[in-house]
Amino acid sequence: MDSNLSQDVKKAVKSQKPIFVGLLAFSCLIVLAVAFFLWWVPYIGLVNIYHGLPLIYGGILAGIVLVIIAGIVLLISTVVMEKEIFLSHELRGAVVHIVFPLMVFLGRLLGIPKERIQQSFVEINNQLVLSMPFKVKPERLLLLMPHCLQDNECKVRITGNVRNCERCGRCEIKELVELADENDVKLSVATGGTIARRIVVENKPELIIATACERDLTSGIQDSYPIPVYGILNKRPYGPCFNTQVDMDEVKQAMRLFLR
Repeated sequence: MDSNLSQDVKKAVKSQKPIFVGLLAFSCLIVLAVAFFLWWVPYIGLVNIYHGLPLIYGGILAGIVLVIIAGIVLLISTVVMEKEIFLSHELRGAVVHIVFPLMVFLGRLLGIPKERIQQSFVEINNQLVLSMPFKVKPERLLLLMPHCLQDNECKVRITGNVRNCERCGRCEIKELVELADENDVKLSVATGGTIARRIVVENKPELIIATACERDLTSGIQDSYPIPVYGILNKRPYGPCFNTQVDMDEVKQAMRLFLR
């Protein structure tokens, strides 16, 4: 993997670290508080049944809490050190299925906007994908783009076949088609989550580089797991879902990082 490119991509992650690490640390406190509550409430009743039962119950509870906290500490360490320490693939699964919903819940309690949590999730997911030392053949990489990248006044239908694009240059679809052709990678445009999922099932990629807004990108990363998704947030100078844009340099960098 190109170390300079990798460092460039990782720089974008740093701004999101404090939110992610802070919420994970806060979740440790919640886990400890809940564990104490679960031990303390039935304590008297357990003593009445058998005097050693609180100790046995406490030991089991402590074991579960230690495993959870060890996973959180490992995840924080991986994010802070920006490299794979241990079990990156499993950590990404935990982030997708457990940590992100927890972060949304905690963010709501602390008044952190959901959009910032989603941005943090995308960046941390990207870092975990980058920490997986693998490359893919061009035919196993899928560029998955949102339909809103197409110029709103364009009459050409590209969702079924993006190569119907007449390459007029009024939007970035032209550059994306040329980039895909030059590198022999698959390029698809989706109008929504259902179509995106169908494209992934039909193409069976080993890696996806996807562009979308925070909401669609986070749901896409979750739905596509265990397939790694490198997410790039789109730009919305005219508002959501209308003539959006993508940073082509970031797309090219990501392709160079992952292509064999």
